Amino acid sequence: MATSFSKRSTAVEIMDDLACQGEVVNQTLRELDFINHWLGGNAVTVKAVDHVLKKIPKEKEITIGDLGCGSGEMLRLLALKLKKQNRNAHFIGVDANANIINYAIQQSKAFANVSFFADNILEDRFKQKHFDVVLATLFFHHFETDDLIKILRQLRQQTNFIIINDIHRHPFAYYSIKWLTQLFSKSAMVRFDAPLSVLRSFTQTEWEDILQQAGFTDYEIHWRWAFRWQIVIETKRSS
Repeated sequence: MATSFSKRSTAVEIMDDLACQGEVVNQTLRELDFINHWLGGNAVTVKAVDHVLKKIPKEKEITIGDLGCGSGEMLRLLALKLKKQNRNAHFIGVDANANIINYAIQQSKAFANVSFFADNILEDRFKQKHFDVVLATLFFHHFETDDLIKILRQLRQQTNFIIINDIHRHPFAYYSIKWLTQLFSKSAMVRFDAPLSVLRSFTQTEWEDILQQAGFTDYEIHWRWAFRWQIVIETKRSS
């Protein structure tokens, strides 16, 4: 059967199993960090953060949250960057898989201002948290569209800015990552999940419809290499 790109896939990724654990998870996180570094994925988020920080006074103490934080690499990169800028910043990584959170904690011991919590963002405990900036890198494609709209509506009450870095559903992105992971990945999870992530991701039109339904009008959406959507939303929440 030919692969279809006209609609999002509803298939489930292995990573969506919140009980997955052990070396298979650790190997997957290491490979995802490698992919994000060498294919420029990290830069998409970092540059969006640079853009947002221009709107926040440098003397203001800020909290940056990372949803679906994985190994915590993004928060470590930002912690080093903002330290050089003499910004007083705290970083909070959130993931629903406690095993992933434990891995992130182990990788981040040298960072006193980076903390992690095993929280499901759909549950009430997470909804009590507040941030200045929320990041979602390769995270929102894991949700059904209706749930994602609800999450974005909730986040507008919790943060001033939302930065989204997610995949563009496109044949080139699909076949490229499928080929690369089959050749080089040692993780069965990466080989299965990476191309499926492309099929579960969004087109620009779909993102614009989601943002409209979530009630956002003040946002920027840009295509970035390698087949990523960079979306910056200002929520207009009262600080």
